[in-house]
Amino acid sequence: MFLNYYNNLQYTKLGIYVSFCLLLSIIILILSMSLTLNNPDSEKLSTYECGFEPYEDARDMFDVRFYLVAILFLIFDLETVYLFPWCVSLFHQSPEGLYIMFEFFFELTVGFVYAWSMKALDWN
Repeated sequence: MFLNYYNNLQYTKLGIYVSFCLLLSIIILILSMSLTLNNPDSEKLSTYECGFEPYEDARDMFDVRFYLVAILFLIFDLETVYLFPWCVSLFHQSPEGLYIMFEFFFELTVGFVYAWSMKALDWN
C-alpha cells in the first residue's frame, strides 16, 4: 500500500514538473513573439543577407584542398583526443596497453608523413 502511494507521489511530482516546463516554454514563446519587432526589409529578405548579389554561379567547381585539409585536421584532432585519457592513466597501463598506444602513435605518424609527402597540406 505504501509503495503504491510512493510511486504515485513520484509520478505526481514528475507530472507537475513536466506541466510547469511546458507552461513556462509556452509563456516564453508567446512573449517573445509578441514583444519583438517584425520589420522586414527587402535587403534583409534577399538571398544573401549581406545585401550583395552572388558573384559566381553556385554550381562552379570548388577547390578540394580546403576540404582535404579540413578532413585531415578532424582526423588528427580526434586521434589526439585519445592521448589525454592515455596520459592520465599511463602509470596504470599494462605492457599491452603501452604497446597498443605506441602502435597507434606509429600509425598516426605514418599517416601524417604520407599526407605531408603527398603535399596535401600545401596551399601553393
